[in-house]
Amino acid sequence: MAGQMNMPFRKASRQQSRQMSLDPHNEIHVHQDHYIGIDVGTGSARACIMNARGDIVGLASENIGLWQPETGYYEQSTTNIWNCICSSVHRAMAQHGIEPDTIRGIGFDATCSLTVFNEDTDEPVCVTGPKFDNADGNDRNVILWLDHRPVEETKKINATNHNLLRYVGGQMSIEMEIPKVLWLKNHMPKEMFDKCRFYDLSDALTHMATGKSTRSFCATVCKQGYVPVGVDGSVKGWQEDFLNEIGLSELCEDNFKRMGGVNGVNGQWLTAGELVGGLSEKAANALGLPAGIAVGSPVIDAYAGWIGTVGAKVNMREEYLTKEAATNTVRSAFTRLAAVAGTSTCHLAMSEKPVFVHGVWGPYKDVLVPDYWMAEGGQSATGELLKHVLETHPAFQEAMSVAETFNANIYDYLNEHLREMQDTSAAPSISYLGRHIFFYGDLFGNRSPVADPNMRGSVIGLSNDRSVDNLALTYYSCLEFIALQTRQIVEAMNESGHIISSIFMSGSQCQNPILMELIATACSMPVLIPRYVHAAVVHGAAMLGAKAASTDKEGRSEGLWSIMDRMSKPGKAVYPMKELGEKKLLEAKYKVFLKQCEEQQQYRKDIDEVVKDWKR
Repeated sequence: MAGQMNMPFRKASRQQSRQMSLDPHNEIHVHQDHYIGIDVGTGSARACIMNARGDIVGLASENIGLWQPETGYYEQSTTNIWNCICSSVHRAMAQHGIEPDTIRGIGFDATCSLTVFNEDTDEPVCVTGPKFDNADGNDRNVILWLDHRPVEETKKINATNHNLLRYVGGQMSIEMEIPKVLWLKNHMPKEMFDKCRFYDLSDALTHMATGKSTRSFCATVCKQGYVPVGVDGSVKGWQEDFLNEIGLSELCEDNFKRMGGVNGVNGQWLTAGELVGGLSEKAANALGLPAGIAVGSPVIDAYAGWIGTVGAKVNMREEYLTKEAATNTVRSAFTRLAAVAGTSTCHLAMSEKPVFVHGVWGPYKDVLVPDYWMAEGGQSATGELLKHVLETHPAFQEAMSVAETFNANIYDYLNEHLREMQDTSAAPSISYLGRHIFFYGDLFGNRSPVADPNMRGSVIGLSNDRSVDNLALTYYSCLEFIALQTRQIVEAMNESGHIISSIFMSGSQCQNPILMELIATACSMPVLIPRYVHAAVVHGAAMLGAKAASTDKEGRSEGLWSIMDRMSKPGKAVYPMKELGEKKLLEAKYKVFLKQCEEQQQYRKDIDEVVKDWKR
């Protein structure tokens, strides 16, 4: 299979070549190969231009349209997304005068969102009920990952207890795509549903870029219930008995053609970065690029964060180097948890063998590196949690006004305010200031490791204090919760068989020194921060383009880890705090955190027992 050989990168794609210009002065110009990474997140499309050394030399973004026709419904349009991609590519190329003919490969990542096209016309199919009609120009054909419309469909799917559910953490999440397909069948006119072809958004983008219907293991295995051939007796990848049982027997027709087919029969499945095909004339014209550029098999956005994060070059202290971590091979990745932080945080870990962890999605085979497995934990809200906690506090506007006078963002201002409070009160640490506040922050449900969407927040230590001081302490307690829950996830994964000994983070939260120290200390392991903090995901997507471009005539390409190892940049390490008092306090806080988690579930259970016979 393409991508399974770690052969040398083609010389033309690794080295700069000198080309003589045709101007009368006969000047020498250095020709540099470039690769484009395209990241489609929840709110924006980003494009980065990366050179052959892994340096980002161009970066641009464009906001994507997002529609909410009803509460809990979130929709997007591939037409709008593609236009934003094209705009971002044009601007990123223009930033440093990158010539289009230097682009060798393109890689895509996107949110794990269901995308629908008409099987006959390849036009977008409207996912907005009750009419599902494109007549008014509504081409919103993407049901976003955070859309929560298929509540009953998700319950029905999980009630089957089908064996494939083992590979999605024990139950399929409402965020995944099969519940959304079933919702469309239950609400869309039959004649319209029968014409639908379904893609993950990342696969839809490579389809739009190449005209091919090739599917990625990453999207289909992680979010659509596809079980790779050979895993647990899987014969075709798609599980026919499962689709029949939940009421989607139509998808089994013609060897699952509407879901991408059967690998090697009427469809093609690829691992991350393997060559999908060349950029089509239509797509090339829109992007302002030559046709034929290599397009790599895409990944989900968080997985691009893994690619752009865990290869960071960091010389860790010897005390934190395990046997596996000390090797400069793909095995060192087994010790590195990638924490891709944004609105929520995804926690990704690779393993040589399948590791089953309650409340952690996976294990998923072949989604990044052939024959290896990935597990995906996560916190339902981290960035969104911080935003909510701050914006709902009475002192928020006062704090924002002060922050603006110092030309600082609210987080930097509150961090400095906490340091001033520490100095003023002669406290031994910031954590000491918040010692009697016990904040449990699952306001948006729990993804891992409890896997309970009904989890909610709780606080012990509330007062009637409406001051900025109280806002700062509330904010700190929220940071503390994020760190303690990260420890809970890491411990659950290691107790089940993972060997995580360091955390590689990306996203804007990496710029918060208090949070980084809290996570390192709470988890008793270093936190590694890559150079491209804000661009780790799109940097990883560009590496997919580099892998696709390395494909030779026999279909062999450079290994993904080899590309990551040579294109990743040095990062920095944040180590656990050495103060014994700090560690003891966080240890005690962790015990309270676990009790708050467990007791909330018991409280709900007790109350549900009391009201179970109530009639509405």
